Amino acid sequence: MTADVARLGPMLRTWRGRVSPGAAGLPGGRRRRVAGLRREDLAELAGISVDYVVRLEQGRHASPSAQVTAALARALQLTGAERDHLYRLAGLAPPADGEISDHVPPGLNRMLDRLGDAAAAVFAADWQLIWWNRGWAALLGDPSATPPALRNFARDTFPAPGAGPRLSHWPVTSLARPDVEASVVSDLRRATGRFPDSDRLAELIRDLTAGSPRFAELWASGAVGPHREDHKIVEHPGTGPIAVDCDVLTDGDAERKIVVLTAAPGTEDETRFRRAMDSGVAGLRTDARR
Repeated sequence: MTADVARLGPMLRTWRGRVSPGAAGLPGGRRRRVAGLRREDLAELAGISVDYVVRLEQGRHASPSAQVTAALARALQLTGAERDHLYRLAGLAPPADGEISDHVPPGLNRMLDRLGDAAAAVFAADWQLIWWNRGWAALLGDPSATPPALRNFARDTFPAPGAGPRLSHWPVTSLARPDVEASVVSDLRRATGRFPDSDRLAELIRDLTAGSPRFAELWASGAVGPHREDHKIVEHPGTGPIAVDCDVLTDGDAERKIVVLTAAPGTEDETRFRRAMDSGVAGLRTDARR
C-alpha cells in the first residue's frame, strides 16, 4: 500500500483543528491563536517531535510507522473509521479485525479527562500500556522513557531472567502478589477467547511461557477471569512510600483495561500522594498520552 502524502498533511491539520486543548487534557493558561491543537500540542500528545509533525503535515515524510500512526490517532481522538483512514493515508493496512486494538475512542478519552487527581492508565487486552495521564507519570515515573514494546504489565509481572520492571521507575510492591499473578494469567486466557487470531497475543503468551516458570505453571492451571483490584506500596523517591488502591475496569468488547490508582482519604498516604502529584506534574515535560 502506498502512502498518500498529498492528502495526509491536510487531513492531519483538519483533525488537529477540531480537538480543543481542554478536550485533550492540556493545561490551561497558554496563549493561543487557534482554537484547536497546535503542532506543538500534537507532538506532545503523540510523543513525537514538532519537526516530525511539520514534515508530516507538509508532505515531506513518506510514511509514518504503525506505532506513530496509532499514537497520532489517539492524540487526535479519532473514531475507528477515521483511524482506519489515517492508516491508509500513511500507506499502512488498518489493524485487522481479529487483532487487539490499541485505539482509545473519543468517548473514553473524555471520561478519562474527568478523573481529576487520580493516577490513571489504559491497557489493551494483552496488558500493553496505551494511555496514561500526568498523575500516573508523576506517581510511577514517565513511561515515555521506556520503549513502547516493553510497556506491558504482564511482562512486568512475569519478567524473563535479567529483565527488570519497565512500567515504573521505582519499586512498587503488590500486597497480594500471588492473587495478581493468577489474575493476570486468567485475564490473558480470557483474551485468547476474545482474540483467537491475535498474533501479538499469541507471541506474548509464548514469550511468557518460555521465560517464566511461574507463568507456565499458572497458565497450565486453566483458570479464566478478569483482573480487578490490588493494593500496592509505591516507593516514591520524592515523598517516601505511598499505599495506593489499584482498581481495574474493563471497557467493552475491546477488553481495554482502565487502571486507577488512589490513596485513602484523610491518611498520610493521601498527603504523600498529592505531594507526588504536585511535584511530579510540575516537572513533567509532556502530558504523556501515547
